Amino acid sequence: MFGIGLEAYWPQFAGLKERLEGYVRAVSKKLERPDVEVVNLGLIDSPERAMEAGHRFRREDVDVIFLYVTTYALSSTVLPVVRRAKVPVIVLNLQPTAAIDYAAFNAMGDRTRMTGEWLAHCAACPVPEIANVFKRTDIPFHQVTGVLEEDPVCWNEISGWLDAARVANVMSHNRLGLMGHYYNGMLDIATDTTRQIATFGGHIEIVEVEELAALRREVSDAAAKARVAEFRETFDVQADCAEQELVRAARTSLALDALVATKNLGSLAYYQMGSGCPELEDVISSVILGNSLLTARGIPVAGEYEVKNVQAMKILDTFGTGGSFTEYYAMDFADDVVLMGHDGPGHIAIASSKTKVRPLGVYHGKVGNGLSVEMSVKHGPVTLLSVVEDRDGSIFFLAAEGESVPGPILEIGNTNSRYRFPIGARAFVNSWNSHGPAHHCAVGVGHITDKLAKLASLIDIRIETVC
Repeated sequence: MFGIGLEAYWPQFAGLKERLEGYVRAVSKKLERPDVEVVNLGLIDSPERAMEAGHRFRREDVDVIFLYVTTYALSSTVLPVVRRAKVPVIVLNLQPTAAIDYAAFNAMGDRTRMTGEWLAHCAACPVPEIANVFKRTDIPFHQVTGVLEEDPVCWNEISGWLDAARVANVMSHNRLGLMGHYYNGMLDIATDTTRQIATFGGHIEIVEVEELAALRREVSDAAAKARVAEFRETFDVQADCAEQELVRAARTSLALDALVATKNLGSLAYYQMGSGCPELEDVISSVILGNSLLTARGIPVAGEYEVKNVQAMKILDTFGTGGSFTEYYAMDFADDVVLMGHDGPGHIAIASSKTKVRPLGVYHGKVGNGLSVEMSVKHGPVTLLSVVEDRDGSIFFLAAEGESVPGPILEIGNTNSRYRFPIGARAFVNSWNSHGPAHHCAVGVGHITDKLAKLASLIDIRIETVC
């Protein structure tokens, strides 16, 4: 961050510079949080200092610039900074108080002191000038207008920008593992992985299923026994789950942990049949519990090789809202809700209660059988997010806000929730589908479309919001 002022004012108005520098320090302090490093360059008041600031921000490798307008300042003290830094800019138009004390101001008597006091409240004055220059030089910018203290609306907005910048940073460094291949025939989930990297950054690591199988062979009986104990503590393991199935899932879970650690993965999309190789089929049919644990740890795992959806899951999880793999199941027109869920891993950290583990005699549409998870997302506000690839290859967000509501679910060993939307189930489904998303999406708790819109702005993609 940096503040701006006008060097010519300092000899004219005693104490003005020091006062504004105090405001800059106050804003910098408010921006600090454990997951954010603030580079505060103080009050920039001349083109020369602006040029130095631009170089400094480049050296510091900043992700976003907060430009705090403290008083009138020349646009020539702004452009060199942001032009060289080449990162998104948030203009903070923050007055020190909600209003000038007019009576006290007019009673000051000394017009020089009065002018200095006026200039200390003059944050809004140069913003049109700055906006004009940014527009003419094609520099994207965003604004937050409010009060330095005791303005929760303003500071919630700033906090949202910080959250969005942090998510953009995480995505730009994320290592996404791809293991196996697409589910045969699902044309909607195929994607341009190069475009994914160009949009979000990060790295895609191709992972061999055989490597997971090899790691699984190295798991000791003692380690597998300990992981089964963890399963029983973490999940609501149903009585009809065979011990041998729990051990099988435990070995695969430990192998998955080792694979993620070895490859330094932050997310994973997978699908594999394993047909013709009993060991691989054994591995792939026992991944659900391990992948659910990984997802709850902030390493989302998407089945069916859903690259776009694991990106959405990672985004929601990094915002702190979870991010569980889901799709339409059915519609309940009587209750005006949409039933959504999926087979495979779920985000157990956002479950409404302890996630059940059930044995399945068959994985529908897939090979093998084994254990699966059954959960509903916590009741309350939720956000759906889909990362969509458009006809021209561009990437955009599709989002909707709704509510996870109580009611009967299908107890079939899958994730399953009932969602109500403010526009109604029928209108929601029609509107959502009209944007051409894949049939999967991610769901997180809370309403965060405002933060998703900020993230979309920072990474320069569009967002379509259904409700």
